[in-house]
Amino acid sequence: MPERTCTGCRVKAPRSQLLRLALTASGELAVDARALMPGRGAWIHADPVCLDLAERRRALGRALRAEGPLDAAHVRDWIAAHAAPSGAHDPTGPLRGRTTDSEGG
Repeated sequence: MPERTCTGCRVKAPRSQLLRLALTASGELAVDARALMPGRGAWIHADPVCLDLAERRRALGRALRAEGPLDAAHVRDWIAAHAAPSGAHDPTGPLRGRTTDSEGG
C-alpha cells in the first residue's frame, strides 16, 4: 500500500488516510479528494490541526512549488464538512520531543 507524508504533521500514513491538495489551473489551492488532478500534490490528514501546522510552516506552498501565499479557506471548509471526528490521529507524533532555539536546544 503506498504511503505518503502529511505536509502538516510529517507523519507517514497510507495514501487512503490522507487528503490530496493540488493547485488549480488558476493557481488556487484545491482539495483533490479523488487524487486525480494533474500536477504536483501535497498530502495532508483531513484534520484542521494538520492544516494549521502546514500553514504555519508554509509547507503547502513549498510542496506544491507555488509562488506566493496560498489561501487554504476552501480546504478548511472541506475538512470541516468531511473530516472524521477529532482524535483520529495524533498530529504531534514526530514533532514530539523536538526542541526549539527558544528552549535552549
